[in-house]
Amino acid sequence: MPPALPRRRLLQAALFATATPAFSYAAGGGSSAVAATLPAPSAWTLRPFELKDVKVGQGLFASKRQLMLDHGRGYDVNRLLQVFRANAGLSTGGAVAPGGWEGLDGEANGNLRGHYTGHFLTMLSQAWASTGDQAYADRIRTMLGALTDVRAALRKDPAVLAVTGKFGTAAENVRGSYQYVNLPAAVLNGSAAITLSAWVRPTHNANWTRVFDFGNNNTRYMYLAARNAGGLPRFAITTNGPGGEQGLNGTAALPLNQWSHLAVTISGSTGTLYVNGASVAQNTSMTLNPSSLGALTNNWLGRSNFDDPVFAGAYDEFNVWSRALTAAEITSLQSNRAAASSAGRGTLASYTFDETTGGTFADASGRGLTATLRRTWGGPSHAGFLAAYPETQFIDLESRTSADYTKVWAPYYTAHKILQGLLDAYLATDDARALDLASGMCDWMYSRLSKLPDSTLQRMWGIFSSGEFGGIVETIVDLYSFTGKADHLALARLFDLDKLIDACAANTDTLDGLHANQHIPIFTGLVRLYDVTGETRYLTAAKNFWGMVVPHRMFGIGGTSTAEFWKARGVVAGTISDTSAESCCAYNLLKLSRMLFFHEQDPKYMDYYERALYNQVLGSKQDRADAEKPLVTYFIGLTPGHVRDYTPKQGTTCCEGTGMESATKYQDSVYFKKADGSALYVNLYSPTTLTWSEKGVTVTQTTDYPREQGSTLTIGGGSAAFELRLRVPSWATSGFRVTVNGKAVSGTPAAGSYFAVSRTWRAGDVVKVTIPFRARVEKALDDPGLQTLFYGPVNLVGRNSATSYLQFGLYRNAALSGDLLPSLAPVAGKPLHYTLNGTEFAPFFEGTEDPTHAYFRRSEPKLVFGTSDSGVTNPAKSDGTTLLDEIWAGAPFTGKAALVSRVQSTVNSWVSAGLLAQADGQKVVTTAQNASYAS
Repeated sequence: MPPALPRRRLLQAALFATATPAFSYAAGGGSSAVAATLPAPSAWTLRPFELKDVKVGQGLFASKRQLMLDHGRGYDVNRLLQVFRANAGLSTGGAVAPGGWEGLDGEANGNLRGHYTGHFLTMLSQAWASTGDQAYADRIRTMLGALTDVRAALRKDPAVLAVTGKFGTAAENVRGSYQYVNLPAAVLNGSAAITLSAWVRPTHNANWTRVFDFGNNNTRYMYLAARNAGGLPRFAITTNGPGGEQGLNGTAALPLNQWSHLAVTISGSTGTLYVNGASVAQNTSMTLNPSSLGALTNNWLGRSNFDDPVFAGAYDEFNVWSRALTAAEITSLQSNRAAASSAGRGTLASYTFDETTGGTFADASGRGLTATLRRTWGGPSHAGFLAAYPETQFIDLESRTSADYTKVWAPYYTAHKILQGLLDAYLATDDARALDLASGMCDWMYSRLSKLPDSTLQRMWGIFSSGEFGGIVETIVDLYSFTGKADHLALARLFDLDKLIDACAANTDTLDGLHANQHIPIFTGLVRLYDVTGETRYLTAAKNFWGMVVPHRMFGIGGTSTAEFWKARGVVAGTISDTSAESCCAYNLLKLSRMLFFHEQDPKYMDYYERALYNQVLGSKQDRADAEKPLVTYFIGLTPGHVRDYTPKQGTTCCEGTGMESATKYQDSVYFKKADGSALYVNLYSPTTLTWSEKGVTVTQTTDYPREQGSTLTIGGGSAAFELRLRVPSWATSGFRVTVNGKAVSGTPAAGSYFAVSRTWRAGDVVKVTIPFRARVEKALDDPGLQTLFYGPVNLVGRNSATSYLQFGLYRNAALSGDLLPSLAPVAGKPLHYTLNGTEFAPFFEGTEDPTHAYFRRSEPKLVFGTSDSGVTNPAKSDGTTLLDEIWAGAPFTGKAALVSRVQSTVNSWVSAGLLAQADGQKVVTTAQNASYAS
């Protein structure tokens, strides 16, 4: 294995010869559905088709997709942009953030905000590429324009956001902007007597946000909070921290989105708090006043000397007098500007906030104390930075040694979602702004990470949650194919988590206890690094990792993880919970399977793809419309009687984001082509129409699969010679047949392979594929008695409100083929629905809110053949294998005689081993001989 290149050295040009950029920056604004094409790596022996080349026909996928297309078309993107605009101090136009993870009030203080916007941008891009509906392109361009403005604003000092005030113009502080007004140190002038007066319009009800705060730290200060812990206005002054505060508390909360006047006066030992002209609190035992505080360095409007939220709302006037105004003077301020009131302008400071541009506020007191608008996190952002929060999370991560998502929640993960959304937008619209924003983000990341020692990077990427970076490596490598910047490829390698890569490259399973979705997308990035560097450990690690998850940590539906984490290899039943199968895991395993298949056409990758796509991914989307939510699961609980939650947590989660993406790219892996154009792979049976422009042909699949057991492919266009490679699913153990224009194709299709038909194809050629389904079970690796039922590719789940595992037997009427379906009764008018012992079984892919049983306890107490009961108890070996299990393991049987022969030989073996009495054995054989069987 070649050693990794030093991180400080730019990668040599010769190393990247396979990734020569195919495009320079676009001029912008292409009109085609897909204006730019991501060049396929030379290492790929297969090539995907673009979404625009594969049209989705009517069927299961189209129905699910339409629900998401409608959601994407109707949702107001200004809501998504709200958190970005607020962070930059720009007007949000009154838009309300989506909430949940995409807002300041969500989990962990909204520290992941911005990620969902990236997902949404990808979803819109895929929708535009797939449908050509201009509405999606328009939304993309709206978002790109806004994000361009956001990045520009972050590079500058903050500027006033002028709004209509109480009397004229006011200055608004948008929630999430981290902006405040800094006043000169001389503002209080050491006055013993004082009045501070402000007109404010709060827009959020966060406690402890400051109208003003004058102090040096959290020991010596004087503040007025819009809301204390009880939601009431509070004034306090202290020279000995919170325990020494002398305070005044209001009696009622300030109304939101309305102007309120607040004033505090101190004279001698008396302090008074006024709200809207009325005295609401008075303290006649005060011993402190501004002169007690001494010289102060922090003189702020809107910011706290503690770690409290910044005030969200607007200021109209702020005045400070070196005396205590009378009650009558306070009253006069209610209907007049200070200048027109009996009090006159503040003598120490007077700000009217009439400015409409710039970042300073003039002092009208005559003292010339110009105030300055600032951000809590310091000066302008560094070049290229784009996020919905400041650079502070990225900075904190560099010194962090343990996880705390309330402080740092996966900032590079969020950067990945934004970066991917921008790249997808560029691919969809050819809008140069998208590529410029994406390239700038990578420039910024490289400028930070390239300065850090390798030990710091390894520590960062190893921290749970805080150090998570998603699939950023894959996206950076893809971006490099357009920008050609060596720094961008060097950046991708700075995310190498060597401990994980080296273990997987050596096929050493260290996944126990790891967060599943933090690590799965790492390997997709490693495959892409292999594509451009040729370093084999990357590809080897990815292949071995896939094999550690599938099937060793996989549920029947294709999902993995419990409560987001992995347990030991081979533990499946032991991980079944209400928090099984995080949906993002399936999304990312599909991406990895697809990419590995481009390198090595092992059918196991596409077998997994079908399993996870047709079950977990489809089943994670609820089958109803909603304008507000995409209705996608986070976890899919597999415990008995679990009801899926399609509005998880507080909303806008990672899984809802990937769910939006999945539902707008269902067709991306139906067909692949050989790199030399010599073959077409049909990986999935789905109603679609492929336009293969290089060959001048179309391929239309007509099917209701998986409600139909097969598919019909019709060639259109001109004529072309190529090999048609049809996937034979691993579960299709018998009866897979192919005809061309009504004539059977010779050959023996093998389950878990591809069946090739090579010819010169002409318009009108019809290929009919027959794929007989059979019912079968899959056993949990660590508990064979716990099983899940499949019919062909479809996982069938019991609908039953019981909360303990149901018990079912399936051998009683099993067919000679081994098909267990005859033991179930079909439900009239409901395809793929069956009943067994009073419980209805239905496809997992149906997005309902029925309580379901994905797993059940297998119970075969008696030896029954063709519904004939021998009266003999079904014995079991120490490992749980029963006599019936061993008999039916020989299926399919060519006829009844073959089955009876299997029964006889198995009975003889068990009698010899002392596991079955001779007389009982004879009863079993006789029953098998006399029974009738389904074929």
